[in-house]
Amino acid sequence: MSDDLKVEGFQASELIAGIAAAFASLSDVDKAAQLKKTNGIFQLQVKNAEGKEENWTIDLKKTGTVYKGPAKPKADVTIILSDETLMDLASGKLNGQKAFMTGKLKTKGNMMLATKLGDVLNAAKPKAKL
Repeated sequence: MSDDLKVEGFQASELIAGIAAAFASLSDVDKAAQLKKTNGIFQLQVKNAEGKEENWTIDLKKTGTVYKGPAKPKADVTIILSDETLMDLASGKLNGQKAFMTGKLKTKGNMMLATKLGDVLNAAKPKAKL
């Protein structure tokens, strides 16, 4: 399922596939809790170093799924950024507020929802087993 999310030339496609896998592995109860907590549809409009653009959608409103392409019906927030910026956000090298203030990240739509992107990106990180 997550292989169709990968796009040649985009580092972020691995990250997006990881987010999709993380959501797919959630129990129904955990997925419902994540949907209730986030309640939004994110469209990531990512441009790579060659200037190519790709869109991915993270639906945390209805389905708890991730897919390639623009949001259908429409995103609550569209986040426009470079491949490098998305990777820096995911790794923790950069925070969303700083990225926004320096113009590395732009939003269209519900800007407050964009602040939840960090939690969404963290969902892809492997959880430590105790």
